[in-house]
Amino acid sequence: MGDSNHDDAPAASEHLNIKVTDNNNEVFFKIKRTTKLEKLMSAFCERQGKTLNSVRFLFDGQRVQPTDTPDSLEMQDSDTLEVHQEQLGGGL
Repeated sequence: MGDSNHDDAPAASEHLNIKVTDNNNEVFFKIKRTTKLEKLMSAFCERQGKTLNSVRFLFDGQRVQPTDTPDSLEMQDSDTLEVHQEQLGGGL
């Protein structure tokens, strides 16, 4: 009962399991909370045969930047990143 001062961080481990999905595939990654998501994004694209600039990654509807970390986005274990095809152009 001596550890009651950590209420909002329940024995937070150093690593998180993150699910990355693009509607057709689900890939699970285990990364450190302080690792830049660029590493995960590149690995996903490599596995799926896509280029990093042809897709965008979203977490809770917000675009994820390669310099973001799970900590900076306040991600929890088992959170999901969504991958969408980048939409270019469209102007008349």
